Amino acid sequence: MSAELIDGKAFAADLRKTVGRHAAAFAQKAGRKAGLAVVLVGADAASEVYVRSKGKATIAANMESFEHRLRADTSEAELIALVEKLNADSAVDGILVQLPLPGDLDEQAVIAAIDPGKDVDGFHVESAGRLMVGREGFVPCTPLGCIMLLKDRHGDLSGMEAVVIGRSNIVGKPMAQLLLDANATVTIAHSRTKDLPGVVRRADIVVAAVGRAEMVKADWLKPGATVIDVGINRLAPAEGETKGRLVGDVDFDGAKEVAGAITPVPGGVGPMTIAVLLRNTLVAAHQHEGLEPPEGL
Repeated sequence: MSAELIDGKAFAADLRKTVGRHAAAFAQKAGRKAGLAVVLVGADAASEVYVRSKGKATIAANMESFEHRLRADTSEAELIALVEKLNADSAVDGILVQLPLPGDLDEQAVIAAIDPGKDVDGFHVESAGRLMVGREGFVPCTPLGCIMLLKDRHGDLSGMEAVVIGRSNIVGKPMAQLLLDANATVTIAHSRTKDLPGVVRRADIVVAAVGRAEMVKADWLKPGATVIDVGINRLAPAEGETKGRLVGDVDFDGAKEVAGAITPVPGGVGPMTIAVLLRNTLVAAHQHEGLEPPEGL
């Protein structure tokens, strides 16, 4: 029997509607719309697509979108000066600097310049520290979207065994912390893990976030496991095709015959990221106006 598909696209659409409704109410209370500023340095094609989609989604959710496009040869000092200007702008509730940055720009220095109260990407060291010690703060959008999908499916995650494959600061580490906060028993696995298939096979929940196409095979999975595939990889085009297909970090065709539930790629985790970004921006706007964020966000 095939696994149930976890429809991130539908969940994200519902979340965006909820955010839009609360954003309209916020604008009435505050006399202004919540605002998200996105900074793009250079003209990376993939980043251009992300920035456009974020801008459209922000406007559709009844919020203001501020786009700042800088030349690829912008200096670090110029970029940080813009970030500091946005920190001081009361119309801006969230600041997102699109990564990766070109050239020798220091991403950590730029992220560190963002006011933690506007760090809707959740990448600032203060945000990471707050997550680690269980204090309120902004959580990176992709892992927060993943935990929403898991809680929607399972409700209580207490006592479940979870394996996160990947240890990045953007997904792997915060994902593990969110699972730990939900009382799961968590293992972080990676390229140096001994007997990786054996470790994964213990898990009730598998989160794959390594960036290697179809690495996780069906025989790595415990029957009935819930699989969250964060990877998005483009394969080389097949003969006669101009563009290769998109796949995740999990061998979907095999895994769906073993797993209890699985996210597809595309249409699983990806749509959640922008929806959670909008959610984080609206929460920041409420905090800046001294208002309680709405329940259920």
